[in-house]
Amino acid sequence: MGPTHEKERTLQTQIGREVETALPGLEVLAVELNAPDRFTVFVDHPEGVDHALCVRVTDVLRPLLQEYAIDVSSPGIERPLRTQAHFRSAVGRTVSLRTEDRKRNVQGEVLTAGERTVTVRAGEESLEIPYEEIVRGNLVYTDVEK
Repeated sequence: MGPTHEKERTLQTQIGREVETALPGLEVLAVELNAPDRFTVFVDHPEGVDHALCVRVTDVLRPLLQEYAIDVSSPGIERPLRTQAHFRSAVGRTVSLRTEDRKRNVQGEVLTAGERTVTVRAGEESLEIPYEEIVRGNLVYTDVEK
């Protein structure tokens, strides 16, 4: 696992715990480093994500503003996928995945989301990818989903 990915996982754990405790019902979907001193936090809430909620998340993260520039965002239509639960809700949908050991993205349909791996059909082949190896995962918006 590369240093950027390790830092993202560390931030994900820390930020997830702090924000989800301070703002019940909110889920921190992903934390992505955009630069060594800047990251984006993707959040979701059953009632939706608006500007006011993003401001509340930023307020919870205020101590980190000494080290980082922080962007807070809704997940959008190409929502980040990181956990088994995220992939379980994406079964039958098209996703794009990047792993630490693959130089290219894998794009395909999620077939299953097991305990430790997600199975994706990419073309004619089915790939079983451990969650711990996924650096980035996102839904892929297609015209079929309009």
